[in-house]
Amino acid sequence: MGKQATSWNTLQKKRWTLMILSLFTLLTLTFFFFTRSAFNSCNSTDHFQAQIQSASQTSSSGPNPLGFMKSKLVLLVSHELSLSGGPLLLMELAFLLRGVGAEVVWITNQKTAQADDGVIYSLERKMLDRGVQVFSAKSQKAIDTAMKADLVVLNTAVAGKWLEGVLKENVKQVLPKVLWWIHEMRGHYFKLEYVKHLPFVAGAMIDSHTTAEYWKNRTRERLGIKMPETYVVHLGNSKDLMEVAEDSVAKRVLREHVRESLGVRDDDLLFAIINSVSRGKGQDLFLHSFYESLHLIQEKKQQVPSVHAVIVGSDMNAQTKFETELRNFVLEKKIQDRVHFVNKTLTVAPYLAAIDVLVQNSQARGECFGRITIEAMAFQLPVLGTAAGGTMEIVMNGTTGLLHPIGKEGVIPLANNILKLATHVERRLTMGKKGYERVKDIFLEHHMSQRISFVLKQVLRKAMS
Repeated sequence: MGKQATSWNTLQKKRWTLMILSLFTLLTLTFFFFTRSAFNSCNSTDHFQAQIQSASQTSSSGPNPLGFMKSKLVLLVSHELSLSGGPLLLMELAFLLRGVGAEVVWITNQKTAQADDGVIYSLERKMLDRGVQVFSAKSQKAIDTAMKADLVVLNTAVAGKWLEGVLKENVKQVLPKVLWWIHEMRGHYFKLEYVKHLPFVAGAMIDSHTTAEYWKNRTRERLGIKMPETYVVHLGNSKDLMEVAEDSVAKRVLREHVRESLGVRDDDLLFAIINSVSRGKGQDLFLHSFYESLHLIQEKKQQVPSVHAVIVGSDMNAQTKFETELRNFVLEKKIQDRVHFVNKTLTVAPYLAAIDVLVQNSQARGECFGRITIEAMAFQLPVLGTAAGGTMEIVMNGTTGLLHPIGKEGVIPLANNILKLATHVERRLTMGKKGYERVKDIFLEHHMSQRISFVLKQVLRKAMS
């Protein structure tokens, strides 16, 4: 009892931990969750690659590497404002720039039919509270800002429609100071109406080498255009997330809270996929693999704790056709006591503290990067990921996790990998520790700031010339 009191006294002294806990508790009680979603920048040439890698190895101490952006006017153009990865990454950049005294203006180009007004209001309020100005995309203020800005960042390929649709005859004056941040991996984004101005901007920033190569080849072969100077930008974990990940008391409390809400015991094994529920994220194939792994455990008569699957990212209100398929599969296979659906959440830390293994099962070309992967590694979790896209640039197969093929061919390999980590505790823990070390080496916020600073300096230099 005395030990518990001491732990809580320690916890109360940590204001940020209490804030996380209170927020998470509120979300849990109301069942209203939001979803959330660095820069290992490197240029396509060996020369830039070496310079950016050198910059990323700089110590976190010393002046902020983005300090040169003080008083600079930056316009951020997002294709939408939602809790998906692209807009949240752009918001993170906005806050980093505000942190060094840059003047930051945000515009959202379009509002989709599926847009959540409550989410939009909440995110805009969050930006306004941090000193980010929010303008209407088609307003004269937005056009005036674009004309006098030191830097314009277009976020995603779709944001390209704003250039001609709003700027019109002013496009050519703005292009030389545009940095185009691209996250897409799907073929339907390769349309001239989106990217016809791409060759004329100051630079393109892409989340992984795989995606950069894909865009280079695809734009040339399909559209007959050439990519501008391109920088590959791996993401990094925020200081706030790392503080939680490295605090054993906070993690223990979060773990107990989440597991209690899910109705699982402390020694149960939780394999979780944390992504918005959609076919491209592979929740269906994960559930097939999970079901197969239960059979393997039974067939091999393995003595393991109770194994559970957690799907974080569903929508209890929308109940899409795909999610209905997932839930029907669970009922059909009679594994509803082993599978837990959790609604979309902006707060991933509690779940990362509560689970034992992250599954990153994105299909087709995989994730462009996969922010949740490095977040899980910060919590010393091994990762079971598809051998595609940015995941292959994060996960060291056999060291920080295990990779499996995409598609139906990956169902049995993933099932076997679930079995391996369920039955080998030491291997699971060692992989988690190795993943944490990798995060500390290259996926922290100060790495991100160092490398993004190099990219911004290059773009600003071109804009001035």
